[in-house]
Amino acid sequence: MDRDWAGPLDLDAVAAHAGYSRFHFVRAFKTVYGETPGQYLSRRRIERAEELLRSADLSVTEICSLVGFSSLGTFSARFKKQTGLTPSAYRTQHVGRGAALIPGCYALLWAGGFPNRNSGEAG
Repeated sequence: MDRDWAGPLDLDAVAAHAGYSRFHFVRAFKTVYGETPGQYLSRRRIERAEELLRSADLSVTEICSLVGFSSLGTFSARFKKQTGLTPSAYRTQHVGRGAALIPGCYALLWAGGFPNRNSGEAG
């Protein structure tokens, strides 16, 4: 999940890779990590969005898509729940802390670009 955190979560495939049924994998994951795989992935995506908001000259909508959310509303709500701030307020408070802003074109290249919406993958 950490390698492809921006892609859709296929719990059946992850569970099969671990040698468990989907139900048992989710239960074991929550026991070990204290959160479900979906919660873990969402938290990691928000952490990645925090990095991009601090360091990349990208819009909130571009960051939302880059970190794997297909809905700006869902992204903003989860971001605020995790950080206590909206993405825009977070950027305002944290820009300049760390590296200088990276131009958007370089940030997109570094992050792997936008998911190919025509490939049949769900975003």
